[in-house]
Amino acid sequence: MTNRSKTLYTGVTNSLMRRVREHKLGIGSSFAARYKLDRLAYFERFDDIRNAIEREKEIKGWLRIRKIALVVSVNPEWKDLSAEWYEGHQYEPQKAS
Repeated sequence: MTNRSKTLYTGVTNSLMRRVREHKLGIGSSFAARYKLDRLAYFERFDDIRNAIEREKEIKGWLRIRKIALVVSVNPEWKDLSAEWYEGHQYEPQKAS
């Protein structure tokens, strides 16, 4: 997850859509709420939770520059990959009709 300032948060979940929604509502984690991490910039899928946790720990151990390179490799414009999943959220301005 990220925000406009490109603060990064790495986590693991068994339900990506639910977890992203929690972050958008500011209830995902205290860190994510404090920094308003409301954009999904990158994700990976795993069939086995042990592999997902191992990958999470690997990424968390990286320097920030390497994490940024990973995001940019698949999402060079840092678009919110979950933008189409929801009507809107508390940090998003209302769209003009």
